[in-house]
Amino acid sequence: MMRRIILFVATNLAVMALLTIIVKIFGIDTYTYSKAGINFQGLLVMSAVLGFGGSFISLLASKWVAKWQTGARVIENPSNPTESWLLSTVRRQAEGAGIGMPEVAIYDAPEMNAFATGATRNSALVAVSTGLLQQMSQEEVEAVLAHEVSHVANGDMVTMTLLQGVLNTFVIFLARVVGTVIDRAISGNRDNGGGGIAYFLIVMVLQVVLGILASVIVMAFSRWREFRADAGSARLSSKQKMISALERLGQGRGENSLPSAIQAFGIAGGGMRKLFSSHPPIEERIAALRKAG
Repeated sequence: MMRRIILFVATNLAVMALLTIIVKIFGIDTYTYSKAGINFQGLLVMSAVLGFGGSFISLLASKWVAKWQTGARVIENPSNPTESWLLSTVRRQAEGAGIGMPEVAIYDAPEMNAFATGATRNSALVAVSTGLLQQMSQEEVEAVLAHEVSHVANGDMVTMTLLQGVLNTFVIFLARVVGTVIDRAISGNRDNGGGGIAYFLIVMVLQVVLGILASVIVMAFSRWREFRADAGSARLSSKQKMISALERLGQGRGENSLPSAIQAFGIAGGGMRKLFSSHPPIEERIAALRKAG
């Protein structure tokens, strides 16, 4: 479970950590403090700039990171019937969903998986694994592609970025407020703060801890958007094709090598692990589709 959590939050926390180091180097943190105490307004503004900045940097880099992490190969000139079918299917679904044609890619992995990412609805990437193409029927692959196209059409990447930006803002803000209190208590309640090495280290640790806690909220939203994407797939392909794809996916449960930060069709766990899972259990997704009528 911890490996999956770390993989999911790694990119966002790494960007926030980098921005925190830059803030420290240039002494920007010190402008949010005075002898009278913390300048909460200034601190909140700085937190919002860093929080949304880190989130949007992650979004803008999402396609490049996804291609790099998976080794995905974008289909530019189809070299076989399968690649031609993938392009034509995604093009038809994109037109039906009212979005621009995404890049379509294939990456080598034995598990059945796919993902969609990108900064905008008209500049997205949809990728499928070789395992999915080998183990699913064409109708099931069509449903998976429709699921990913629905993610793009729903604007899930941008919405997730905005949510992450808000959470990042509060994580940065609270880490510095709590860090100041702890630092002053350790140093004997000094008049000002925000400049010492101890304070910097405390803030870095708090950002990681609070960032992991904030990911519970992000994961809850992620699970909700999966139900929406399933419903979108039912509209763009058919409900039965999507149910069949989920059932086939459930039969192939196993270790998933796709980084959690870009998973879009993965298998979720249960119990406490569900809090940090980006996807609902397959049984719940199938039940929701059948209940939709």
